[in-house]
Amino acid sequence: MNRSVEFFFDLGSPTTYLAYTQLPALCAETHSELIYRPMLLGGVFKATGNASPVTVPAKGPYLFQDLNRFAKRYGVDFKLNPHFPINTLLLMRAVTGMQLRHPGRFETFTSCLFRALWVNARNLNDPATVAAVLDEGGFDPAYVLALTADEQVKETLRSTTEEAVRRGVFGAPSMFVGNEMFFGQDRLDFVREALG
Repeated sequence: MNRSVEFFFDLGSPTTYLAYTQLPALCAETHSELIYRPMLLGGVFKATGNASPVTVPAKGPYLFQDLNRFAKRYGVDFKLNPHFPINTLLLMRAVTGMQLRHPGRFETFTSCLFRALWVNARNLNDPATVAAVLDEGGFDPAYVLALTADEQVKETLRSTTEEAVRRGVFGAPSMFVGNEMFFGQDRLDFVREALG
């Protein structure tokens, strides 16, 4: 019986945000461990030839309508970010750095950035806005920026992204229960079943 969920994620994906709001409770209810695996979605797209569904003209507007439906079903706040898409390279290095260096603050840090993007619709393409969001969340922007330049942090994000691609990941969110992959926040019922 599998008792853990590996959650490969990138902050810049709105569907990933919705999965993020549900997975902790799902794992608590199934007595499972939630393992956060920060990756770079842009790197995954480049390696697999995939692209964001919002780049498909007929699908983009529908996708956000559907995300609003799921947010209502889940009972969580969600707002389309007018600055989407977000370049998440530095953000995901920061998330990886917090996981490596300050695991006790990792979830609070990740939540701060997810909410800034998908609840408060902040422009995290803008360094000054990122600094303000971090400061408001109780994090030192200069320290976080230094983390993004740490070679171990950069290598960890790169290797996790490469691992994701090797294991079949083509987008986010992607979740693994054992060796079985589940793609998309709308597949959480299958994740729950796999946890048995």
